[in-house]
Amino acid sequence: MKFPGLIDVHVHLRTPGGEHKEDFRTGSAAALAGGFTTLLAMPNTQPPLVTYQDWRIAQTRAKKESLCDVFLYAGGSEAHIHELTFLAESAPALKIYLNETYGPLRVEGMASLRAIVQNWPTDKPIAVHAEGDSVAVVIAMAALYHRRFHFCHVSRKSEIELIADAKKRGLDVTCEVTPHHLFLTEVDAERLGPLGDMRPRLASQADVDALWQHLQTTIDCIASDHAPHTLEEKGAISSNIGDGSVKNEANNPPPGVPGLESTLPLLLTAAAEGRITYDRIVALLHTNPRRIFNLNEQPDTWVEIDEHATYTFPDHPLYTKCGWSPFEGQRMTGRITRVVYRGREISRDGIILLT
Repeated sequence: MKFPGLIDVHVHLRTPGGEHKEDFRTGSAAALAGGFTTLLAMPNTQPPLVTYQDWRIAQTRAKKESLCDVFLYAGGSEAHIHELTFLAESAPALKIYLNETYGPLRVEGMASLRAIVQNWPTDKPIAVHAEGDSVAVVIAMAALYHRRFHFCHVSRKSEIELIADAKKRGLDVTCEVTPHHLFLTEVDAERLGPLGDMRPRLASQADVDALWQHLQTTIDCIASDHAPHTLEEKGAISSNIGDGSVKNEANNPPPGVPGLESTLPLLLTAAAEGRITYDRIVALLHTNPRRIFNLNEQPDTWVEIDEHATYTFPDHPLYTKCGWSPFEGQRMTGRITRVVYRGREISRDGIILLT
């Protein structure tokens, strides 16, 4: 089976400022091992990408150091509204944080949000971290200002149902869900300890069921929200606990989990179980992301799959610099056997071939 090169519209590659967790080379290697040939990386770096100068420096590094295509979001900041015109000339989209986030980019207050939205051009999408009541605020903005909004990592039944209502009324909104919100619940959060801590937090089984019910209709993309942190930062120690659980020894571990190498295997397993079709996987991981973010097609790029292969994840050393996954030890059906990027075989059986 052959897929086109896949697109992940929500990753954190930690550059600049967090290269001990991930960098453009290791993150893009993890992407290719997981079947992704295009990444859209978030701007909550150090410094955050809220000025054209900082964005350009980071994007230049991404182009030089990455093994696949990496494009960087611009960050929305009230203090740098005057930069939005310059950022919009090159960045594929704007990211606005309305809820709890790791970093200084949270936008506070309606006046700030309104000013940022009005200063971003209408022909490019605005991606939002919006949870709970913030979802309704963004939908109101979409209706008032006739703007394109993309909801990141939707995780709750009430949120996806509200977005479905907005779509039925013709509003220009799209949304994504993450694999961890599709395959894990708050019960897993207790089992995993700090390794199961992310934003939005893992939800109830009813919330997970609602996401699956909307996967064929309301949901436009699946995005990994790849957000690596080291085990030391997470305060996670597993070697002395026999039941597979982990112990938190950090006072305030940062939220986030890696996901680039587990996203496609999880979805292939779900397809083997009859929960999703392979065509729908392509729509969620390629066709819709490319359309929403106006990305160019990659020539001579594809991913080959053995949909019948079974194995325990991971079946190769993880390429993400953080070196762990909340899905380690899970049985998977469907292996990525080969990735060709722009005419060059770059991954075979999970192993990156570049030196």
